[in-house]
Amino acid sequence: MSTNATKSPKTGARIVNGTALPNIPWEDKPAGCHQVVWRYSGNPIIGWNPVPAAARIFNSAVIPYQGGFVGIFRADEKNAKPQLYFGTSEDALKWDIRPERIKWVNEAGEAVKNGYAYDPRLLKLGDAYYINWCDDFPGPSIGMGMTRDFKTFVKLENPTFPFNRNGVLFPRQINGLYVLLSRPSDSGHTPFGDIVLSHSPDLVYWGKHRHVMSRGVESWWESTKIGAGPVPIETTEGWLLIYHGVTTTCNGFVYSMGAALLDLDDPSKVLYRTRDYILTPEADYETTGFVPNVAFPCATLADAETGRIAIYYGAADTYTAVAFARVDELIAFVKENSQV
Repeated sequence: MSTNATKSPKTGARIVNGTALPNIPWEDKPAGCHQVVWRYSGNPIIGWNPVPAAARIFNSAVIPYQGGFVGIFRADEKNAKPQLYFGTSEDALKWDIRPERIKWVNEAGEAVKNGYAYDPRLLKLGDAYYINWCDDFPGPSIGMGMTRDFKTFVKLENPTFPFNRNGVLFPRQINGLYVLLSRPSDSGHTPFGDIVLSHSPDLVYWGKHRHVMSRGVESWWESTKIGAGPVPIETTEGWLLIYHGVTTTCNGFVYSMGAALLDLDDPSKVLYRTRDYILTPEADYETTGFVPNVAFPCATLADAETGRIAIYYGAADTYTAVAFARVDELIAFVKENSQV
């Protein structure tokens, strides 16, 4: 069942061009919780050594499919190199991860070998499913692939050359063009750190690049760098973008989550952007792990009937976890706490 818009009791904000997903994971906000985003009580949903070949699965993407759910998962194999794996689930919490990495072919059907692949995003665009990830060009760049059945995975042309990360497609064309968010960088994790977007008529040739927003100055939780997170959610208030922000402390990086509203017709325009983070590492599975103090969002499931949102995020570069929000409350928070 599809719905064109769903009403919010607090702000009138609605998810548009969305789908009713009554079976997404959900827990009501705990009594006494004053946060706009709250954690699933069963976290983490994927722990250490989830498949024989891999030590950790995190920073992964999920989507509804044929009444259930499928996912593209970042799996750090036991040689420490990340690759992409496929999984299925009936409830989007308990996952059956295939034991072998995804095998890619090019558009001619020939096998393609990847050096590494990590931090995927996944969306339905038209009649196909598209995947973006950080690809070995060589050197980190944005990879792009597609599938129609989650059996054959076709690797497409890279939309960017090195160095770039956090490639996220919008779920529809805007003014007749495909739109991609990314974060140009160097060969390491810094410097740079701003989000930009690019346009394409065909998902092959990209241009018309625009700056979207910079790492925070007044908001220290995002003072080092920022990057687009899950696929933007279309609402009556604008494109709801959940993103990650990073600060550098005396003990290293800390990855937290923020949110912004982008203009529907020109998403390079930021309408509102949170001054305060919406979730920061506090739980033990976020503060302790292979890389401590990381909460890195990569996917959402959104029920257009109720406005419920389930946020999937990597915790401490070790676990996969889930948090929840309501579209009306989250948009109200973005507006009320905006630094724009």
